Amino acid sequence: MTVQLKQIASLADEKSLANASHILFVLPKNKPSALPLATILEARLRRARSKYTDLAKTPLFADLPNGGVASWVVLDGKQNCFQRHTLLRKAAKALFEDKPQAVTVVVLGDDVQREQAAREAFYVLSVNAVALPSRKAKTKQYPLKKISILGWKDDAGFADVAALVQGNALARQLTMTPPNEQTPTQYREQIAALAKQHGWKHEAFDVKKLRKLGAGAFVAVAQGSDPQDAAIVHLSYAPKGAQQHVALVGKGICFDTGGHNLKPARYMSGMHEDMNGSAVALGILLAASQSTLPIRIDCWLAIAQNHIGPQAYKQNDVVTALNGTTIEIVHTDAEGRMVLADTLTLASREKPEFILDFATLTGSMHVALGDRYSGVIGNHQHWLDKAVAIGETVGERVCKLPFDEDYEEDLESHIADIKQCTLEGGADHVLAARFLARFIENDVPWVHVDLSSYNRKGGLGAVGSDVNGFGVSLGLTLIKTAGE
Repeated sequence: MTVQLKQIASLADEKSLANASHILFVLPKNKPSALPLATILEARLRRARSKYTDLAKTPLFADLPNGGVASWVVLDGKQNCFQRHTLLRKAAKALFEDKPQAVTVVVLGDDVQREQAAREAFYVLSVNAVALPSRKAKTKQYPLKKISILGWKDDAGFADVAALVQGNALARQLTMTPPNEQTPTQYREQIAALAKQHGWKHEAFDVKKLRKLGAGAFVAVAQGSDPQDAAIVHLSYAPKGAQQHVALVGKGICFDTGGHNLKPARYMSGMHEDMNGSAVALGILLAASQSTLPIRIDCWLAIAQNHIGPQAYKQNDVVTALNGTTIEIVHTDAEGRMVLADTLTLASREKPEFILDFATLTGSMHVALGDRYSGVIGNHQHWLDKAVAIGETVGERVCKLPFDEDYEEDLESHIADIKQCTLEGGADHVLAARFLARFIENDVPWVHVDLSSYNRKGGLGAVGSDVNGFGVSLGLTLIKTAGE
């Protein structure tokens, strides 16, 4: 869905707003002397026993004389991007509950304040207007068709913001698709269609080909499914004149039973979302190509299911990965690091300037950080520091976790080169990263994003749906810095 954007540089007066049914006022810290619908706002503040400055903490809304709804929020210079996005999402919620087809945004303040407010309001409204998968028979969609921004005009029309919205929307839509409608076969068909639509080079390494290559880590997980429709899918976006080359890698487990170490029902529910890392990678690729980013991007998607059955891998198996490393299997529910191992090897053999991988990989990251942050771990401090800084800038917060060499002592095996994991728990998010690092060749800088915040009840930051597309904005912005 594309929302029509209309921008008007000069702020309209109250008369010109009389016909607007849904209005979002984005206000500066200092109350403007000329504020449309000021009498309605003052009455609402009195009723809430609040003052103007409280709008920087809690947005307010009120019914309008024409039957519409208005919402007011204050953004000030002390708030970071995450705080601004959160306030805008909460301010917009009252409007979206009314299922509007058009929203008018009024931005006030100086030029810098109005530009920032216009961009961020357009992003928050657009990203929350996206139609998400629903199988309710009687649910009728009333999509938002138009956003009018009064008080700022940008000739570019915020095309970069619209591209980001499309990427985030794709990530959420894919992640929320029910598992019976998104098996590896169906998912691969969707990816092939996207590649054709957007002109991406497409190649699939199926199980037969991966066996021949010697990608035993991936095959160990894939062999438990019937049909054996798993694959490592390689997409390439290569615009003319590209000077930089980066790689995206995404975990795409379409459903995770835990394998022979079967999950209990409480923890198996929602495991169709275990492919979120691959959806985020696809979202970044889409946003990059829609904004014609002049950077070559190779996207590698590890698509499989983790099932139980006669052919499924089991504890104490020893398998040989694509790079020749032998792996002792300790727990079959640590399948994500297995499929990523061979995928990272393939990605690193192309010698990109850096690799960025996304995965819903470990429960211990969720224990460490909760669902408000995701964790980043990797082999290159420069890129890790950039990821943390960019996360603050775009409102998708990440925390840098340890990657010290001595953690790997816990993965020493008596019968293989390395253990897949341990049964003791502990810092499994760090051990998983140490494990994955063993499969990156050519000393390629690498950042691993463990997506502990991809799903938060009630939304996170700009996005109001539980599945929030976390990582698309972070990854896109990080890629843009390649070569810096």
